[in-house]
Amino acid sequence: MKVVRIDHVYKDYQLGEQKVQALKDITLAFDPGVFLAIAGPSGSGKTTLLNLIGCIDTPSSGKIYINEKDVSGRTPNQLADLRARTIGFIFQTFNLLPVLSAAENVEYPLLHRRDMSVAERRERVAYFLDIVGLAKFASHRPNQLSGGQRQRVAIARALVIKPAIVLADEPTANLDHKTGEEILLLMKRINRKLKTTFIFSTHDRRVIAKADRLVRVEDGEIALLGKRSSGKWSLARHRPTEAVVDEPASALANEEPAVNDDEKQDSAPIEALDSNGENRNADQK
Repeated sequence: MKVVRIDHVYKDYQLGEQKVQALKDITLAFDPGVFLAIAGPSGSGKTTLLNLIGCIDTPSSGKIYINEKDVSGRTPNQLADLRARTIGFIFQTFNLLPVLSAAENVEYPLLHRRDMSVAERRERVAYFLDIVGLAKFASHRPNQLSGGQRQRVAIARALVIKPAIVLADEPTANLDHKTGEEILLLMKRINRKLKTTFIFSTHDRRVIAKADRLVRVEDGEIALLGKRSSGKWSLARHRPTEAVVDEPASALANEEPAVNDDEKQDSAPIEALDSNGENRNADQK
């Protein structure tokens, strides 16, 4: 079963009398538990793609499946319910409510859940605050926390619904280098421990280096795909006529050696992306 499947999706926006095509014929599928980076320059369509996966927006045409269920034709209320139970979100600006404590911010997505008692909510909140290392800061408000701590609260809030997918939009953009590294390592550990799927929209090379899947988007189309397997990266240009799945394929070639410790940066996928997003080795035999 694929946790996300995107089938020939297009997304258009109307700006006055002009139609802007943000995404063109996107076909992808991801297995549960991946740590995936969607990369690309500003305006490439990567955030639009993330919003479609997160059911914040809907495609102009094509279909999107979450856990193999078609979500393309659902009503806004149905999509809201799906997000509340299946998809967690992490934002670069944290988006915490300033009048609430860390524990109350984490609990907030659970408040409308009639299937959970107050005791169950508080037990789950305490568990995830402990997972992100903030058990001692449960009563602190956001203005009493550092940037890294606020992002940890945001991660706990995304996880508290026990989602199938966590979507992260530039989660390290507002953090210093050291704190950004700590947050990435935390998310990677959570990905391994809880088997939660993480999908990032990012410019940050550190995120790409720690990912085990890479999708590069340019001008609304898939330009490059990468997959890490057994500590090595396989990279390939994407041909728009091909369906793309998150499984080994003969189109993926030219594996690059990588460091064995996944907690260290593996520069292989970074070096393969030049300023035009191309795989410099893909055409070499």
